[in-house]
Amino acid sequence: MSIRVRLAGGLLWAAAMTLAAGRTGIARGQDFVPGSGHKIAEVGDDFEDPNWTYNYNLPKSSQNIDHQSRPPFGASANGRWFEPALRGQPDVIKRVATPPGGLPGSKGSLLIKTLWSGIPGQPSYKPQQDDLVADVEDKIGTIAVGRMPSVVVRVFVPPFDEWEKRTGNSFGFRCGAFANTRKGNEPYWPGMFICLYSKVDSESGKDSARFIIRSDESGHDVPGPWITKTGWWTIGMSFGQNGQVNYYIKPGVEDLTIKDHVASFFPYGMKAERFETFFFNVVNMDDGKSWSTSWIVDDPTIYVRSGGGREGTANAGQADRR
Repeated sequence: MSIRVRLAGGLLWAAAMTLAAGRTGIARGQDFVPGSGHKIAEVGDDFEDPNWTYNYNLPKSSQNIDHQSRPPFGASANGRWFEPALRGQPDVIKRVATPPGGLPGSKGSLLIKTLWSGIPGQPSYKPQQDDLVADVEDKIGTIAVGRMPSVVVRVFVPPFDEWEKRTGNSFGFRCGAFANTRKGNEPYWPGMFICLYSKVDSESGKDSARFIIRSDESGHDVPGPWITKTGWWTIGMSFGQNGQVNYYIKPGVEDLTIKDHVASFFPYGMKAERFETFFFNVVNMDDGKSWSTSWIVDDPTIYVRSGGGREGTANAGQADRR
């Protein structure tokens, strides 16, 4: 079964963990910097085409709530992004001018935000999320972790006074991967979230935000670095040949280095065997009035460090998963 009909993930809860605990489990030689190796040009996006558009094909899916997927699903005109069947896509997916301080030479980035993150037109009055998925599997198949895949993206963190006035997760950058478990070839979705601690809920009367790492070996989310300044950040994940996931974060748009490593885990106790895709989450209070925070991303890119050529579907073991 493909990620179009499987994609799942819950809202976050913070575990009483430290990133130091994540560092202790690093296997020597398996932690490497996302962006190492060569770029896979068939997937990802730079949003430089001034005619970049997204076809929403409304109404969107809410299968995770009411079992209604409502095909045909939304997709970008360039074929690189799609709405998964489980959840709907964000209500706004639009190419915009790259905010100041972005990648040198970048003129276009992608804005994503949402209002109806649950059932279209029917508020749940609970936090809900929408997803935008990179079409990797259909273009190149899945990627064996033996090739040491990684993914990097630049994210524009807006000023705190422009965020949705709600404490909780607002943005997610996730990967889809497979591990062999007692249940068989099982999917899971490691990643990073950005969580706001709103001043409306704070005794200090100040907004603050931090990254949240999903997850440690027990499936607990792990508090990550505090966001000490707004603007552009560079984040990435890499997959070691032993199946561990490595998480990197730095302010600015410069390439990641080993100094930007924040954690390594076998999320949920799983050892990745294949990398399937990456995607973005946008979370808001699904009340029909509260727009999510506006998130802007640029230049999401997949790399591999070893092996060559296309990771075609024929050698990606697809038949037993559809």
